[in-house]
Amino acid sequence: MGIGTLITLGVVLVVIVYFVMIYNNLVQIKHNVSKAWANIDVLLKQRHDELPKLVETCKQYMKFEQDTLTKVMEARSKVFSARESQNIGALGPAEGMLRGALGNLFALAEAYPDLKTNQTFLQLQSRISGLENGIADRREFYNESVNVNNVRIEQFPDTIVASMFGFKPAQLLEFQAEEKADVDVQKLFNT
Repeated sequence: MGIGTLITLGVVLVVIVYFVMIYNNLVQIKHNVSKAWANIDVLLKQRHDELPKLVETCKQYMKFEQDTLTKVMEARSKVFSARESQNIGALGPAEGMLRGALGNLFALAEAYPDLKTNQTFLQLQSRISGLENGIADRREFYNESVNVNNVRIEQFPDTIVASMFGFKPAQLLEFQAEEKADVDVQKLFNT
């Protein structure tokens, strides 16, 4: 075997190893996106399970606020549908609707002193608020994972490996403009 053949084989081997490394990195990034979505999904499911308990507790005190309670349950249903179908595009608006309905519910609860002191209500409110914070944190991690995935499959030479093996871009979890705006606290308390 000549020196030219050895050099050629060495170069081919280095190229193959390099492309294997790119492939393995892309696989890891793809699974990070899936893991990030699974983390959001767990918290969405937990919140989904807690909302009926909250609404039921509120029904006992808020006899005249059925419209607000209905909006919470409708929004819960939309989030559930988007989550089950993994429809990231529909999840953002559904989450916005649910957050708005919960904000109204918690603001209206201020008008019911007995409800505000009810231990079950306070525990559920605290639990749901904690889940909301967790979802926000996981959402940030998910979007970062999606961004890393989407950038890597567009960069050269990763794009060659990505197209050869069918790596696809993932969808960011985006929210409506109202969700990003400052909350009008006075409006909530005048509801």
